[in-house]
Amino acid sequence: MQAHEIFWRGFAASFIAGMGTVVGAVWVFFFRRPSPKAQDALLSGAAGVMLAATFFSLLQPALDHAEGYIASKPLAVLIVIFGLLGGAIGLYWIHSRVPHEHFVLGKEGPDSLRMQRLWLFIIAITLHNFPEGMAVGVGFAGGDLGKAMPLAVGIGLQNIPEGLAVAAAMLAIDYPKSQAFLVASLTGLVEPLGGALGASAVWIAGPMMPIVLGMAAGAMLFIISDEIIPETHRNGYEDIATFSLLGGFAVMMFLDAVFA
Repeated sequence: MQAHEIFWRGFAASFIAGMGTVVGAVWVFFFRRPSPKAQDALLSGAAGVMLAATFFSLLQPALDHAEGYIASKPLAVLIVIFGLLGGAIGLYWIHSRVPHEHFVLGKEGPDSLRMQRLWLFIIAITLHNFPEGMAVGVGFAGGDLGKAMPLAVGIGLQNIPEGLAVAAAMLAIDYPKSQAFLVASLTGLVEPLGGALGASAVWIAGPMMPIVLGMAAGAMLFIISDEIIPETHRNGYEDIATFSLLGGFAVMMFLDAVFA
């Protein structure tokens, strides 16, 4: 496959997956803001999809690629683990240095605090959309459509509740629906950037595929554990959140088995 075909395939697939955010955001024109219980269930379902995608569509292909390049199975596994830890540490490093802790709009009273929390949430969603896009780009650049397709579908599905959550949060502090829809939709547009980077990395260094896949998986696991699960377990709906996560995991596992 030509280099430009690899690049555009990864970009296009991650762009389509990112449009799931738009699908979610558009619902603010038809429904009221979902309850905290519903939000926790939706986001936990998204986390389940991401978790299954990490194992079935990223780590397993990474191990397969590594074993194709390296005769020693323990060494092949260690290389994937290196990528996994590298992706998680890298995203942690970005989170600790991106100045979103100081992103404050307005200076007065509780409204300014609510505005700050909104932008923290939007930035967090944007930051974790990037490795999702990278994962899709890497998957399609690898040429195994049996694994890449369910990954892209799964990421697109889990973007739907994210888009709705961002838009609903903006409605809660009296943004107009049109502006809430626009901002929520824009958070998904970072995914094609990640997809382009992931596809380019595979094109430049095919043997690096196990590490790049591992890095994408590590970044996604970091997001699930550091952000989504704590967020969905703080309002007293832990049981619903847990079973929603299991449901999302089952949906992604089904997609992977059917499309593979």
